Amino acid sequence: MQYRVTIGMEVHAELKTHSKMFCACKNGLGMETEPNVNICPVCTAQPGSLPVPNRQAIEAVQKVGLALGCTLRLFSKFDRKHYFYPDIPKGYQISQYDEPFCEEGTLERDGKTFRVTRIHLEEDTGKSMHPAGAEYTLVDFNRAGVPLMELVTEPDFSTGKEASLFCQELRQILRYLDVSNADMEKGQMRCEVNISLYPEGADRLSGTKVEIKNINSFRSVERAIEYEIARQTGVLEAGEKVVQETRGWDEVKNVTVSQRKKESAHDYRYFPEPDILPFVFTPEYVEQLRSALPELPDAKSKRFLLEYALPEADVVILTEDRELAGYFEGVASELAEKIQSKETQAEFPRLVKLAANYFITEMMKELKEWDRGMLIGRITPENFAELIAIIADGKINSSAAQTVFKEMMENEDNDPSHIIERLNLAQVSDSAELETVVATVLVANEQSVADYRAGKENAIKFLMGQVMAATKGKANPKIVADILQKKLTLGE
Repeated sequence: MQYRVTIGMEVHAELKTHSKMFCACKNGLGMETEPNVNICPVCTAQPGSLPVPNRQAIEAVQKVGLALGCTLRLFSKFDRKHYFYPDIPKGYQISQYDEPFCEEGTLERDGKTFRVTRIHLEEDTGKSMHPAGAEYTLVDFNRAGVPLMELVTEPDFSTGKEASLFCQELRQILRYLDVSNADMEKGQMRCEVNISLYPEGADRLSGTKVEIKNINSFRSVERAIEYEIARQTGVLEAGEKVVQETRGWDEVKNVTVSQRKKESAHDYRYFPEPDILPFVFTPEYVEQLRSALPELPDAKSKRFLLEYALPEADVVILTEDRELAGYFEGVASELAEKIQSKETQAEFPRLVKLAANYFITEMMKELKEWDRGMLIGRITPENFAELIAIIADGKINSSAAQTVFKEMMENEDNDPSHIIERLNLAQVSDSAELETVVATVLVANEQSVADYRAGKENAIKFLMGQVMAATKGKANPKIVADILQKKLTLGE
């Protein structure tokens, strides 16, 4: 029998607010080096403490909803979700059940639309710690109460690849909105998969749902789904039934492992949070939030393709990060001004393509070694654009350009013109001066001249190399090539 797969996603993202969800404690996103330093009576659930909602967190979730085309509820509330884990201080979690902040959105990827059911807000848990060899568990409450966004999709995915790409697209949007770092390695974004198999021809929701919890990389999302499809297929083909349960992903063994039987919604005993009043929003408030949204990745990519006429592969890299995309736009703007002021003879399409090439190769390479903010602060868009214009106008060659870029990174004086002058890197383009050098090289290499005239065209490359060596690499290669061709052809 052939089986089809139905896949839905749940994605949690910690929001980078100044304080926690319901108290004034600093939001360290659980990355503190010392346990239990950012805690108070509220986030540790001491008797008599009361929660106060974080407006910044609520607005962050609503911005994500608007970015995904969701409807924002004008009436919303928090609920208590009874979830008896040792790292939840209260013994229940403040979350949202039937009236979340955002509902019914979409996210498109590679021509396919994935529906977003809801986006709601809750508080994160603490961390359980198990000392080696100990018969007890310690709890670090630094992360307890950190604002946690949860996004739930419809079961629109068919493969692990689709689910992985969806999560990557969502992370990019979260970062563009500057509401979450969404660093999966640090647990700031966690993906969960709901997956079921059904016989071909049957209702696509007729299978038994299995949840895979807390997957912490895009690659693992894809692998966990592919493994679980194979596992459930084997169970069904053996004539057995798939058990509804929660499973975890073992990164080392690349398998899912059973954790517990899955609870249903009524098992959580949801009821409205009595210590927090419901929220009432106005259409005017929603429109204010909408107008404050930045340009989102998809719109920015389309604009880059239109305005800069760059290859799509370049645009994907340039728009991956909002801050770096803004930096590149600054460079492009500076290049346009240089054309207008006649500081460069090159045309804009050539300049912007050259800028993209150097940005993707040299700049992205340096990002691996430097802090992003420090890198952008050190090489301003003005100086980057000046270097590109100098290269385009043939004032330095590519080898010298790399030297200048390195100097711009490592020295306080990062004006490219100053560096070129200080290191004597200016390209020699004076035809009379280069003709004298070429003539000397031809006299010193009569055999290569004879070889070229005898039909061995590669001999001109050797002669070109000799000229470049004589000028210490500063000769304009195009002018040298023209002079060599003329002298060798005419027999001068």
